[in-house]
Amino acid sequence: ALKKKMQREGIFREMKLRGHYEKPSEKRAREKAEAVRRARKLARKRLQREGLLPGAK
Repeated sequence: ALKKKMQREGIFREMKLRGHYEKPSEKRAREKAEAVRRARKLARKRLQREGLLPGAK
């Protein structure tokens, strides 16, 4: 139960990120890549909902 809750809140991910120093430029690049990934995923889900793309297999 605790592990699932920590995974949902992103604690494990945060611990992994804070495990070593990340240069500000690397942090910006990572955050931008994550944002692009999120936007593409959202757009893909929206198209699937509208029926323009086949659903997940």
